[in-house]
Amino acid sequence: MMTDLTKNFARAEKAEKVVTYGSLDSSVQELLTAAFEVRQRAYAPYSGFKVGAAFRARVSGQIFTGCNVENAAFTPCSCAERTALAKAVSEGATEFSAGAVLAYEPDVFTTPCGVCRQFIREFATDDIQIYVAQAIDARIAAKEEPFQSEDPILCTSIFNLLPSSFRTYRK
Repeated sequence: MMTDLTKNFARAEKAEKVVTYGSLDSSVQELLTAAFEVRQRAYAPYSGFKVGAAFRARVSGQIFTGCNVENAAFTPCSCAERTALAKAVSEGATEFSAGAVLAYEPDVFTTPCGVCRQFIREFATDDIQIYVAQAIDARIAAKEEPFQSEDPILCTSIFNLLPSSFRTYRK
């Protein structure tokens, strides 16, 4: 049947939802904090748009972080998500249980770009939870905690962000 052609498509296991930071378990809060901290090291002299990402390795539980790194030629720029995952792969981790992405735009969550979504998908044999939050820079200047209990967090997944995504199915 023709419907058999879609049986291996990525299908999200959970619907997207927005929850409060305070309702998340400590391992997710740790992941978000790691992304917030690495975001401070972003090299974004051209756009000024800083992004931080963190991914937790499925086997070891180790967190790998990355920030965006811009270049005057733009094409060789590296997004935070790809930086974090490339670091992880270079250290032997290729399976992940969760990821976090932080940037700041008023009134909207900043989710991974299309290239990063495909890059994350490469390492997703199962759906990977992705947590997206806003990084409030004013809290850094005020020496406040990066998150407050009522801050909104988008809980999504790579299969939600990139449904019916491309993946080679070679065994």
